[in-house]
Amino acid sequence: MNNYSTRINNIIDNLKMTDGMDESKEIIKARFVDEVNYYEKKRDKTKKYYNVFRFIVTTGSILLPALLSIGQMDPNKLPKNFDQISYWSTWSISLMVTISNGFLQLFSLDKNFFSYSLVVEQLKTEGWQYFGLSGKYEEYDNHNREAYKDFCKAVENIKRKQVEQEFQGKGNNTKKKGISNKSPLLEFDFDGQMKSFMEKSKNNDMFKPLVDTVNTVSNLNDLKDNITDNLTETITDNFKSNLTDNLKDTVDQTISETTTGLKNNLSTSISDVENNLSTSISDVENNLKKLDNSKPIIPLDDTDRDSNQ
Repeated sequence: MNNYSTRINNIIDNLKMTDGMDESKEIIKARFVDEVNYYEKKRDKTKKYYNVFRFIVTTGSILLPALLSIGQMDPNKLPKNFDQISYWSTWSISLMVTISNGFLQLFSLDKNFFSYSLVVEQLKTEGWQYFGLSGKYEEYDNHNREAYKDFCKAVENIKRKQVEQEFQGKGNNTKKKGISNKSPLLEFDFDGQMKSFMEKSKNNDMFKPLVDTVNTVSNLNDLKDNITDNLTETITDNFKSNLTDNLKDTVDQTISETTTGLKNNLSTSISDVENNLSTSISDVENNLKKLDNSKPIIPLDDTDRDSNQ
């Protein structure tokens, strides 16, 4: 018997339970304490194998690349028969890593270790809350029959969930005949129940203020929705109209300014070209006049005329 069992048995023996419930202490010891001890043993056993195999996998994964990298060195610098030693060493390490990883996956040691640890802690937490009347049991003043029933139910729920998870089963699905497996919330006809309630309320003066209030609120909600829709449509139409007018005025103004600017620039350019052309023509005429005035006229005498003949 471990330390936890000794301490918890002393606490159970000293519990002050209501009259006629002394046999419940033995039931708690036989079920609750035994379950905690059972899962603690399974957790510790699984933890031992899990840690061993994980150590082999982790260590082998580190040593294997190191040995392979050493084999890439110059053979003259390596010890004698190092190639054979490294070959069998890497082969052995690879085999051990593969086997260890296979055992981890085959027996689900990691999953079982975490699952058993979680169940042990859940059971211990549930027990301490019951013994101290805290948590879900704080509404009870003593360890009466109702608190005892809730505690037993919680322990069995934890046990059932663990069994379902461990064996991949669905637990005890046995149902009484005529009882559906669907959730009661899914089968609840809210609309039908509401209509029935409202019909009964109309014939009962006690619910008349409530019915009137519900109708008033419903009408107010409809009015609010109508006002919201009208405002939205009005604001949208006004915004579209204003935006269209503003864009049209802006485009017309821009086109008018651009056209006027182009006309002014074109008129200015034509005037500049005419002025430049007139100036150029005047300069050419003046140059021609100067050229004609500066050319001398030499008359031919008779001697030259005879010689030319």
